[in-house]
Amino acid sequence: MRFKFRSRTTIFIHDLAMVAVAWFGAYWLRFNLDVIPDRFQQDIEKDILYVVAIQGIVFWLLGLYRGVWRFSSMPDLIRITKAVLLGIGLIALSFFLYNRLDGVPRAVLPLYGFLLLLLLSVPRFFYRYWKENILMERAGKRALIIGAGSAGEMLARDLLGEVNSGYVPVAFVDDDRHKRKREVRGIRVVGEIERLPAFVKKLDIEVVLIAIPSATDSQMRRIIEICELCEVPFQTLPSVKDVLSGRISRGNLRDVSIEDILGREPIHLDWRLIAENLNGKSIMVTGGGSIGSELCKQLTRVNPARLVIFDQSEFNLYKIDAELKALHPEVKLKAVLGDVADRLSVRRAIQELKPDVIFHAAAYKHVPLLENQIREAVHNNVIGTKTVAEEAMMAGIERFVLISTDKAVNPTNVMGATKRAAEILCQNLNSRDGTRFMTVRFGNVLDSAGSVVPLFRAQIKAGGPVTVTHPDITRYFMTIPEACQLIMQAEVAGKGGEVFVLDMGEPIKIAYLAEQMIRLSGKRVGDDIEIKYVGLRPGEKLHEELFHEHEQLRSTGYEKLLLANARLYDEIQWKTQIEKLVQACRQDNDTEILRILQNLVPEYRADVPEYQTKEEVLAPDLMPANLANL
Repeated sequence: MRFKFRSRTTIFIHDLAMVAVAWFGAYWLRFNLDVIPDRFQQDIEKDILYVVAIQGIVFWLLGLYRGVWRFSSMPDLIRITKAVLLGIGLIALSFFLYNRLDGVPRAVLPLYGFLLLLLLSVPRFFYRYWKENILMERAGKRALIIGAGSAGEMLARDLLGEVNSGYVPVAFVDDDRHKRKREVRGIRVVGEIERLPAFVKKLDIEVVLIAIPSATDSQMRRIIEICELCEVPFQTLPSVKDVLSGRISRGNLRDVSIEDILGREPIHLDWRLIAENLNGKSIMVTGGGSIGSELCKQLTRVNPARLVIFDQSEFNLYKIDAELKALHPEVKLKAVLGDVADRLSVRRAIQELKPDVIFHAAAYKHVPLLENQIREAVHNNVIGTKTVAEEAMMAGIERFVLISTDKAVNPTNVMGATKRAAEILCQNLNSRDGTRFMTVRFGNVLDSAGSVVPLFRAQIKAGGPVTVTHPDITRYFMTIPEACQLIMQAEVAGKGGEVFVLDMGEPIKIAYLAEQMIRLSGKRVGDDIEIKYVGLRPGEKLHEELFHEHEQLRSTGYEKLLLANARLYDEIQWKTQIEKLVQACRQDNDTEILRILQNLVPEYRADVPEYQTKEEVLAPDLMPANLANL
């Protein structure tokens, strides 16, 4: 076995040797650094083994060997002090009972305690200093850490403690003025984040590490913008969950992604209620795209009796089926290939697999494409929803959750109008006994199929240009996992007939999104990658909305989940119109389909080229108090 200085046995032997040295040293100091008289020399030799034995037992019992020298800190010093004091007390008591302390001068015990405290603590802290500073002068990038809180401290400790970390932490920056000019792990907090570029230049920094996992999206945007001015690489820690679990280390560092800028605030879901509501249930998800596939992944956490994925895309179905079987082989999974508008296919799947809950995510979503594909949009988004919903009612399924979009609010395009029609359909069907219908409405999700993020990423990779429709166009964004988790929360909260709206935060300018993605790729806007404005596409709005002017929002008691005051429609008249819509689809008459769709969705304004801002659309007296949070 290779001898290691840092092993417990070696450290224990070191401490016992220090006990002997301290005991001899105490006598030597007592006699003014002169020769110790023979009488006392004999007492020392006679007592030394007894002193070492008592002190060694105390050391072991008080846990001096649980810590590691390279991480010695104040708790270790306190533990050493307690062990020394307790040892002195036991030594004095035993010698007093044995011979009334004959042969032990009264000054020896306090001198022994003082020397032993120094001999035990100084080597430990010198070793730590040597490991963290002298050894750290070897190769490694000079790093500046943003954030001197708990996450920054953990990161610095990990970098200092690992010989081959590749980084040498040089300084902290933090906006907390109380931390200014102080030290964390021996590293100085040099100033505020705003002065980062100056510190990077002054301290010859090679990399910036962002250690603020709890930063909001707006705070993260500001930090990224400052980092971009430094012209050095920067990385970040992923999420606040790692701080809570204590897993902050060099391995957690990664490049900053667009998700860090657009969605940093964690959601606090009531997983207990979600699990109670869905545990042991047979669950069916229609649509295996971005939302449907992520929803399936999230649903595996609630231990369903069976998970059914229904989709007409063979590739999507194969992909999610293979992924779920690899990650969760314990889940009973059934992949069904079929079209939601095919009643026979839907009926067979529902009757054979008997789901208790259906999440209806299947839909065509590409706005410009569907403007010229009216029949297909209506057939899939309206008639498909009608088919699945009616078959769910006939089979007595407990709950049906329609996944909708912000484009259904005051729609100016075919896609939005079809989704609004699907919303109304579910509200009308909920008025009957049996299946409970509810709708969840939200905006864009990052990295979903057909969204701007993967498009911009591909354009940047190709060298540009990055195409943006309009300089002022904005959209709401949310991460796919966050959206799916809130859908599950809405399923728990819903009693039937509700339209839930997800709090999407502040709308983001698409031009800003493009600029940030270019910068995060290491390119310069304009110089390396050009942003080209190509004009609004057919049916596209400048600004999306999450609710209609008459849908004043109410709190549900769940974070980021709001309830719209849903509008009711005449069920008989609406049913007649939708039957006409089905007939028009069979006749392949786009003109008639569009006319009936406008009757079904009165707020559908296909002739509006672009939309005003949300503040111009909403009357001041109808604007909800919580609008500022949307």
